[in-house]
Amino acid sequence: MSNFKNLTNAYPILKILGNRYVIVLVFFAVWMLFLDNTSYLEHRILNKQLNELEDNKKYYQDEIRRDDENIKLLKNPDQIEKYAREKYYMKRDSEDIYIIEFEDDTIKDEQTKSKSL
Repeated sequence: MSNFKNLTNAYPILKILGNRYVIVLVFFAVWMLFLDNTSYLEHRILNKQLNELEDNKKYYQDEIRRDDENIKLLKNPDQIEKYAREKYYMKRDSEDIYIIEFEDDTIKDEQTKSKSL
């Protein structure tokens, strides 16, 4: 007992840390920050997931808006023909289609494919 009094006299911080209210407060803080199901760490993970989902939502809303614009354009028969010619290389019976690829385009495509892998 006298050793503890000597230590508390030498280090007054031990009196504060030895207080039962401080011990309970530290235990509660550690529990809430790290151990509980609603801990700070769990909230960080959930916030990251929420941000990713919001980004996905924004991306898909932009895609829906772009698709709606394309649908409006494709209601015109001339636009349908143009789309079919550009995307599916469709042609009339009296036409020939030549697809021209440049070396720079294929090199860039290969680089972007290798980066995405």
